[in-house]
Amino acid sequence: MTLTAKAIFLTERSLRHQEAARATAPAGVEVVMLRRPPRERVLAELAAAEFLVSERSGEIDAALIAAGPRLRLIQRLGSLAYDIDLAAAQAAGVPVCTWPIIGSIMVAEHMLMQMLALVKRLPEVSAIALAAGDWGRPSRRTDENVFAYNWSGRTDIGGIYGQTVGILGFGEIGAELARRLRPCAPQRMLYHKRQRLPAAAEAAPGITYAAPEAIVAESDFLCVLLPYSPETDRSLNAATFAAMRRGAFVVSCGSGSVIDEAALAAAVRQGHLGGAALDTFEWEPLRPDNPLVTLAREPAANVLLTPH
Repeated sequence: MTLTAKAIFLTERSLRHQEAARATAPAGVEVVMLRRPPRERVLAELAAAEFLVSERSGEIDAALIAAGPRLRLIQRLGSLAYDIDLAAAQAAGVPVCTWPIIGSIMVAEHMLMQMLALVKRLPEVSAIALAAGDWGRPSRRTDENVFAYNWSGRTDIGGIYGQTVGILGFGEIGAELARRLRPCAPQRMLYHKRQRLPAAAEAAPGITYAAPEAIVAESDFLCVLLPYSPETDRSLNAATFAAMRRGAFVVSCGSGSVIDEAALAAAVRQGHLGGAALDTFEWEPLRPDNPLVTLAREPAANVLLTPH
């Protein structure tokens, strides 16, 4: 097979995910995968490249664009283009495209569902609706004047409106989540990532940068989207949960191993936290001895677990 084009792929993916991406390349395209490369390597590789694919990995400035005289396209995998010099690309005649990631959108939708399920106490109220009980009133056919509003006497149902949402780990999923949360009118949306976004990128979804400690202490919803690394391994632990507001919720779609699940289960069982919803776990598939599994079988505990 004769290679006809060269594509540079800037990524933070692990080797397994790099190979999955490489397998989708069209025939005849040489894909050079660069994971967190030094700038000098990128500049050198761009000299013969026709395509530059960027995935949440570093700024694409005027100097990089100038280093690629054969460039025909800059493709951002994702919806965030704040770190691409669009003016320099236009001057060089190089189109820039963004490609929202369907997987990130689906995870953001899932996380919004988790938040609503917890604050509306879905596990418990669903069990109540199905229970045969004496509610102290007869069951009557409803019409415009006959109904049994809140027949179970719930007093602990809330909403996202007016609350503080904190997002730990703000990449594509975090951005998609913030866009979907904004119509819910939270009081504040705090976020943290290794490199702060520019002001314009913060203003669009209405987010505010904060230190992790402030996010933990001030959030009514702690949304965990942290990737795994030795630094994040079980980094959300008993001390983290103790520092959270009483009644706050933990929602996680990041790496499962960043959460000390036994400590989270204890914080929920003791009543300090209002509930937890997780889609990822330290051991997957989910093991039956996970302490969160026991809690999830008790609807009143307000724990929702989904199978990644």
